[in-house]
Amino acid sequence: MEINLLHPSFEIENLFEGIVAGVDEVGYGSWAGPVMAAAVVLPRDCPLSLLDLLDDSKKLSLLQREKIYTLLLDTPEVCVGIGESSVEEIDQMNIRQATLLAMTRALETLHLPLNAVIIDGTARPQCLYPCYAYVKGDQRSYSIAAASIIAKVTRDRLMQQLSLDYPHFGWEKNVGYGTKTHSEVLLKHGPTLWHRKSYRPIAALLEPTV
Repeated sequence: MEINLLHPSFEIENLFEGIVAGVDEVGYGSWAGPVMAAAVVLPRDCPLSLLDLLDDSKKLSLLQREKIYTLLLDTPEVCVGIGESSVEEIDQMNIRQATLLAMTRALETLHLPLNAVIIDGTARPQCLYPCYAYVKGDQRSYSIAAASIIAKVTRDRLMQQLSLDYPHFGWEKNVGYGTKTHSEVLLKHGPTLWHRKSYRPIAALLEPTV
């Protein structure tokens, strides 16, 4: 069994001088809802008690993510920017381009003179600053890990709010991703305004029957 020994640090951030922002996204594969991105700048002297909690959001529990989210926003030296692309934008330009647009918007909301941007994955958004992509960046960089948590909690809360208007789909649990329950309800009730019509499971329901 392969053991993942990666853990975030400032190793990537320390490759650059000045202000470095970490960026990550969430919602890429979801059937419903926007794609969300966050950009985070952490001070290099960030409290160790906070840094020790940071990790890829997918490796953390709901309670852990919520706790870290609050700590990040309550730490004055931490700068956070959030951006999103709507369902309409996803359907118009495709999910990859919409995700990069959400990242660009997150960076723009920071309003900081950045020296470098580090991103989880392989794709880089258009922005005014040098951008560098790192595979498994959310497991290697404190800043990217923090961004993954901010993006995840922000989007999960939105989908939980939307679930109040569309209770059948179970978005309070699946946050828009494809599950057996989600698929069954789609077949019964059809897609909502928040479903991505360009995604195959939803597009198939909209195809005219002969």
